[in-house]
Amino acid sequence: MSRVAADGQSAVLDTAWAQIPRSREATSSTGSFTRSRVERIISIAAASGSVLIGTQSFLAALASTAERPEWRLPLMIVVFGALAVMLLACAFGRAVKVTSGIFACVYLLALAAWPFATAGIEPTPLPEPWIWFLVNLATLAAVLAFPLPVQIGFTILAPLLFYFVRLVQGGFAPDYWFAVGLDVSFALILGGVLVALGWMLRSVAENVDETRGRAVSSYARAAADDAAEQERVAVAALMHDSVLAALIAAERATTPRERALAATMAREALTRLANTEQDAHEGPDEPRKPSQLADDIETAAAELGADIEVHREISADSGPIPGRIARALALATTQAIANALQHAGGAGLGVAVVATQDRVRVEVHDAGEGFDLEAVPDDRLGIRASIVARVAAVGGSADLETGPQGTTVRLTWRGESSVIGVGP
Repeated sequence: MSRVAADGQSAVLDTAWAQIPRSREATSSTGSFTRSRVERIISIAAASGSVLIGTQSFLAALASTAERPEWRLPLMIVVFGALAVMLLACAFGRAVKVTSGIFACVYLLALAAWPFATAGIEPTPLPEPWIWFLVNLATLAAVLAFPLPVQIGFTILAPLLFYFVRLVQGGFAPDYWFAVGLDVSFALILGGVLVALGWMLRSVAENVDETRGRAVSSYARAAADDAAEQERVAVAALMHDSVLAALIAAERATTPRERALAATMAREALTRLANTEQDAHEGPDEPRKPSQLADDIETAAAELGADIEVHREISADSGPIPGRIARALALATTQAIANALQHAGGAGLGVAVVATQDRVRVEVHDAGEGFDLEAVPDDRLGIRASIVARVAAVGGSADLETGPQGTTVRLTWRGESSVIGVGP
């Protein structure tokens, strides 16, 4: 696909995405349209539930006597402070992953410090301490912050760590094994449900985004193809007018000046007619270096599926080539390469660009079986129009040698003084 077509398709794609309503919560990436909203819904739901459970845990912490006095206030400040920051982030939709991850890690550290905070105080199996109410909030924070494997690991680790520290606090007494184990089993089940819900919602959102992306891309391609077809129709009408005008001018020409003008009109009509089959049309006549011509040929060959390196013999005194002539040579060479790929299977395919002070020559050769040019049907214009006529239209010449040993196509342009013709 040419650069013009790619730019057109990109513009159509942007237009199509613009038809989808946006809100400030959406990310800048159109490919994550639904995923952004699902993440927002999850964070709001998490904040709503966490407020209720966090309030319950905070009230229990205020009346708690399970910790040593010097530990209770610092633990409450750290744990509930991190939880409050996470809730604010969820409410405003900013830095949700960072704050959720911080709270999840802070909670694990608080659990690890719990045996030290309760050392020397007589424990009881029931009721559970205030830190127990936050175990599933930590799991929920992991769902918001971490990828799926880490979520699963955290969902298992947090309840089991609570189980262990409570057993340590109770001196592994038999009463603790059953009472605390029952609560931990509920925490594991609920944590698994939270992880599964998060995974399911996100998977559905990703599938919706992927499907929408394919649909919009398909629409963009169809719209771009339709625009290209309309452009081809318009160009065909212009070509008809150009050719007809050139023929009328040639028929009415009676003086050398009139005939020269008719020849110029015919040359322009042939050039435009030869270029209509390409996505890239006339364009500016900015001069191009012979090395750039070789680069253009390599790029065109790569688009045809031929990975070839153009052999270059460019003298130091070689000058630039007018843009329209460079385009004609590149397009004619591309057609010759396409013929070699189609009819010779690309056997022995090679391309050379030779540039001197007053001449540019492009050679395309292959090792196919050759063919009889006179036997080619008149309606097959791959050589006559796309190669010979195209080069002749810019004042160049095309020479074709073919036989059992292969086919060689030579395209030569000898400067602005060149005479239009076909030959060596």
